[in-house]
Amino acid sequence: MDYKVYVDVDVSFDTDGNMRPRTITWEDGTKFQVDRILDVRSAPAQKAGGQGDRFTISIMGRQTYLFFERSADIRGVRLGRWFVERRDS
Repeated sequence: MDYKVYVDVDVSFDTDGNMRPRTITWEDGTKFQVDRILDVRSAPAQKAGGQGDRFTISIMGRQTYLFFERSADIRGVRLGRWFVERRDS
């Protein structure tokens, strides 16, 4: 099973350049509003593998992780990709 799910994320930036995810669009097109950002740190994705900026966020009162995987080549507009770890069903 592939645990890494790349998602579309609407992001805003404050005047200090801090990136703030606002909305996540899941594979089926369902959109989820990010209620709060609880923590941001560099951390590995335990199930999916890889390293990224791990955003601990709250969506509909549930805490989850959202990862930003930085691109090795930061020229142009492709800075990286967002992913979440698929939950076991």
